Amino acid sequence: MLPKVLFPAFLWCLTGVVVTYAQQCGRPRVLEDRIVGGMAATEGAWPWQVDVTKQSGTSRHICGGSIIAENWVLSAAHCFPNPSDLSSYIIYAGRYQLNGYNAHETAHRVRQVVIPYGYVEPHGGKDLALVELSTPVTWSDHVQPVCLPASGTLFPGGIKCTVTGWGNIRDDVPLGGIGTLQEVEVPIISQSSCQEMYQMHPTEPVDILHDMICAGFQKGGKDSCQGDSGGPLVCQMVNGTWVQAGVVSFGLGCAHANQPGVYARVTSYSSFISDTIPEIRLYGRADQNWGGSAAVFISCLSTLLIELQR
Repeated sequence: MLPKVLFPAFLWCLTGVVVTYAQQCGRPRVLEDRIVGGMAATEGAWPWQVDVTKQSGTSRHICGGSIIAENWVLSAAHCFPNPSDLSSYIIYAGRYQLNGYNAHETAHRVRQVVIPYGYVEPHGGKDLALVELSTPVTWSDHVQPVCLPASGTLFPGGIKCTVTGWGNIRDDVPLGGIGTLQEVEVPIISQSSCQEMYQMHPTEPVDILHDMICAGFQKGGKDSCQGDSGGPLVCQMVNGTWVQAGVVSFGLGCAHANQPGVYARVTSYSSFISDTIPEIRLYGRADQNWGGSAAVFISCLSTLLIELQR
């Protein structure tokens, strides 16, 4: 039987593991059985999705984003053209319908926006923003973080991923009705193939830079669109975890042939994200999820055994 003096330490070991392991990223609790060519998502299926709105008399949707920590959202730099003036922005977590009742939503002001040094405009790359909320979100079945990849995580061409948002459903055609969150599955396109497609349009040359990743179909038909900017492109790993590969950045029109969606490549900013948010854990590192919890638990047990042997 464990001596009374060591029992609190034993409890700390157990609860420490629970706390470390409890808040998993990339694991929606609501399971899935317009974006162009997409369909309405199931409520709670993408619990990291947020709505970025701006108030100027009335509140209007401008961008999407994803929850990555209690106080942090990942979005696109071009959604925040003046990072020093953030008073009109509101971030909605747990939102499902733009124009309907959302029982699980909470509203958050923005404390600061951190953008990679040298960002100018989306075509020049670095179109990524870390948005710190003034108040933390509260975890629930409808509000969960997405996993972010470590720098070595690969998203090869051909793998199917999903992009979500409340953007236009066609060029210049906004999402109608109550504005239900849309989802569409698109394959990753290799950087070389994406560059070749965009070179077919010499009047609007686009360079696919190293910090960009493309997704869509060569024939078009399915894509992200205006209003989806800043939203997540997520891919499901073999263990079922959803990891964010990209941030909706730009395209030439929406769902046109040989003009797939271009996203900020999240793996290019692993260090930037970790430096800005030291407490964040990136998917793909050795201590991810159970590995980190096991280390805590084993360390605790080792300490207890040493004490028992005294």
